[in-house]
Amino acid sequence: MEHSLRTRIRAGDAQAFAELFQEHAQAVYGYATRVLADPNGAEDVVSLTYLEAWRLRDRLLPDSACPRRDEGTDGEAGDGLRPWLFGIATNVLRNTRRAARRHRAALDRLAQTRRDQATAPDFTEALTGRMEDAERLAAARVALAGLRPREQEVFALCVWSELSYAAAATALGVPVSTVRSRLARARQRLRRLAEAELARRAGHGRRPALEKNSRRPSARGQQPADHFEPFRSNQENHR
Repeated sequence: MEHSLRTRIRAGDAQAFAELFQEHAQAVYGYATRVLADPNGAEDVVSLTYLEAWRLRDRLLPDSACPRRDEGTDGEAGDGLRPWLFGIATNVLRNTRRAARRHRAALDRLAQTRRDQATAPDFTEALTGRMEDAERLAAARVALAGLRPREQEVFALCVWSELSYAAAATALGVPVSTVRSRLARARQRLRRLAEAELARRAGHGRRPALEKNSRRPSARGQQPADHFEPFRSNQENHR
């Protein structure tokens, strides 16, 4: 009798884990890269995710406890293991970001003791000459960083990684309704934050009087040039 991949993983089959890695590692890497904006850090997240998956393999639900799925339903693998892996990856990312915050705080405390030697970094040259598309991308990154952690997680899972609402709910351990509401709030906040950041960037170099007293006129039926259309999830695009 041939056992399923899920059953073999629960039994500690090393070859099954190799198959699991080949099937889903790239998706986990893409998820981590978008959240961290750091390819090297994302590789560490993938490694830690699979180490945790091996350690927690006995907690993986057996086939009998999982709803039957058709191959490729909602763009997900038919083995149903991707939500489990993404749930582990989400916890790893939370721990990674907490560690990064503690590290930055330690560096800040160290810098305060050497204030006379500290120099503020100058990002002017890096920003000089950027085209409009680059400005919009930068504004989007600032906006994403401004989302609450729970909103970032659901946005990354549903929009970037194209998980269904049900799969994202499984990964996060929350109801589907919570995923929907968090994603809706994330999109609203993302729009506001991105447009505010674009306006801030556009305001650089303007005279204060003009910035204060003028409004951009727009042609009838035409959106302003800096209008930001938030990303949509894979399910919303197919409605």
